[in-house]
Amino acid sequence: MSKITGQPKFESFFSVEMMFLGNTEALAVSRLQIQTMRAERNLTLAMMSMSCITASIIGAYTQMVPGNYVLTAIPLNILNAIIITNILNPVTIEPEEDIIAKVGGSSAAEQSDVEEDGSKEPFFSFLGDSILGAGRLILIIAANVIAFVALAALIDQLLGLINPWLSLEHILGIIMFPFAWLMGLDVSHAFQFAQYMGTKLVTNEFVVMGKIAPTIHDVAKYGAHYQAILTVFLTSFANFSTTGMIIGAFKGLADKKSNELISKNVGYMLLSGILVSLMSAGIVGLFVW
Repeated sequence: MSKITGQPKFESFFSVEMMFLGNTEALAVSRLQIQTMRAERNLTLAMMSMSCITASIIGAYTQMVPGNYVLTAIPLNILNAIIITNILNPVTIEPEEDIIAKVGGSSAAEQSDVEEDGSKEPFFSFLGDSILGAGRLILIIAANVIAFVALAALIDQLLGLINPWLSLEHILGIIMFPFAWLMGLDVSHAFQFAQYMGTKLVTNEFVVMGKIAPTIHDVAKYGAHYQAILTVFLTSFANFSTTGMIIGAFKGLADKKSNELISKNVGYMLLSGILVSLMSAGIVGLFVW
């Protein structure tokens, strides 16, 4: 993948890794590498994580929406995540920096399982440290997700005081309408599609899939094109709560500089997830009518 895309080795591997493990899991098992990389490269990982999927829930997706488009979206998201993040956050690295961190390597982070006297750390000591680190990471992620979901709910409540119709979902749906229309939908279907897009960004893909599951398989009602682009757009973790999960994961894995840079670029993270989903949906839409 690195030779094909021209991207650094680890970023290329991470794009494949997140297809199977999801965002926080892929970040957690990449702790050693994250601790050896510059903040700008870690921001790239954070942006790419918005477009991931977890292999363990693919079966659930295929029960609710057409499975052939779900399986098509997964590899497309990988390639498009590399393209979009390279455009939004171009990072140039030297050949000597393009390395994969190894346990017991030369850097301080790579010496995580080596004792001061140079001997190998006992297995159960290493296991205990890993368990404690994982528990801490889970608490940090959970707290961040709760905070981001609560913030979105608060904004919805405040908007509702102005007008009962106003909500983040509807506002984002209006913003996304031109993009839905440009993908070849008529005005009525484009507006409905945009509302689904807004709902997915504020909540998650399962909420929208649950709403459309009873009817999305009816090609006569929506048409194959609408069915394809909607399914592909939904097949990723790009939403507000995911930003909280990613920020929480990096809080427990990376240094202060990386965390500050990622926290400053939450908007870029969301934009990356949206653009990757739109690009994948648009590519599939070119071939399905």
